[in-house]
Amino acid sequence: MDRQLTLMVVHAHPDDECLSTGGVLARYTDEGIRTVLVTCTNGEQGDDRGGAKPGDAGHDAAAVAERRLAELRESVAHLGIDHLELLGYRDSGMEGWETNAHPDAFANVPVETAAAKLAALMEHYRPQVVVTYDETGGGGYGHPDHVQTHRVAVAATELTGIPDKLYYTAIPRAGIKQMFETMRDSGMDLGDFEPSDDFGTPDERVTSVVDVTPYVERKLKALRAHESQGDNIFLLRMPEEVQQQVFSHEAFERKLCKVTAPDHEDDLFAGLRDA
Repeated sequence: MDRQLTLMVVHAHPDDECLSTGGVLARYTDEGIRTVLVTCTNGEQGDDRGGAKPGDAGHDAAAVAERRLAELRESVAHLGIDHLELLGYRDSGMEGWETNAHPDAFANVPVETAAAKLAALMEHYRPQVVVTYDETGGGGYGHPDHVQTHRVAVAATELTGIPDKLYYTAIPRAGIKQMFETMRDSGMDLGDFEPSDDFGTPDERVTSVVDVTPYVERKLKALRAHESQGDNIFLLRMPEEVQQQVFSHEAFERKLCKVTAPDHEDDLFAGLRDA
């Protein structure tokens, strides 16, 4: 092998690293694989103290960003991530917010501009595996910054030609159904609520499922580190059996593979370890 095995995960905001990729980041670090987390925005449009939202009296975007980046560093320590890289763009806010129109919002940055910054990091770290969101921002989420992150990561991958494998995080629809069944079985009152049929990743698109059961507690610690956004992280309020189910496996859709690997795999580095 002529270069160190490296995983690069590209996310939009501080706290995005935990749910869909916290396990693989912790697992591969423990296996001696170099791990790099790239966070595209500073999270300015998150909650301020007391739950103040952007536009509310007392919401200080600069202070929110400072707090969230400090929380991100704590999360990185829990997960054992080797390198944290910040692109430093301004959080665009949720779809439809007035903040979407800010000229410096990440969603308004030319893709080629942001892709050049990410490409420079790819040139530096030479990752064989890159993980980001799908074209909907992750299972249909649609957040402007997640969609832009997808565009930028794909563009940088194509620009450099460095990654051997590119993955999108996946939220399998079968897994969502199972989660809600577990929630009801645990006694949670969900009323008549059911997730929409089009939420999540179609099961047939899921190519890779990684068992990260030994890392569930570290994922939870990383998620709890983002305490300023705790009101938005509903999984922290779930029963333990639901948390164990949701956090024990991470799913992905493989979109690029330059090496020989199984069509369905349980290791993002399948085909690379002996290359």
